[in-house]
Amino acid sequence: MMMEHRWTALVTILALLVYLFMGIQVARARGKSGIDAPAMTGDPLLERANRVHINTLEWLPLFLAGLWLFAIYWNELVAAGLGVVWIIGRLLYSAGYMADPAKRSMGYLIQALAGLILLFGALGRIVYSLATGGA
Repeated sequence: MMMEHRWTALVTILALLVYLFMGIQVARARGKSGIDAPAMTGDPLLERANRVHINTLEWLPLFLAGLWLFAIYWNELVAAGLGVVWIIGRLLYSAGYMADPAKRSMGYLIQALAGLILLFGALGRIVYSLATGGA
């Protein structure tokens, strides 16, 4: 049973809900602009909403793998905490990008650092475990 990883599971679901919310933002922007699928260009709001959504999708595999491996090999609460930081970074990225693409940097930096700490932290622990024969 995976009860020891409930915080990681909760953060995973929250991250996926953020992704779902961003997809809904694309649909809203599409409705406001009157641009039907499959077209993705022609309205700056639609283009920004789409870019936020796709960029989040691009980061999700790195984030989710890092989140779970960090939780398993290091510490679940630290992983969950870093996961919340990643989510906050993504939300800041989204708000900044939607207001003005030049304002996306802080949110991007926050989520990138959290995601990379999770990923490389897990990698380091796994390599250390292999090198030392366990623990």
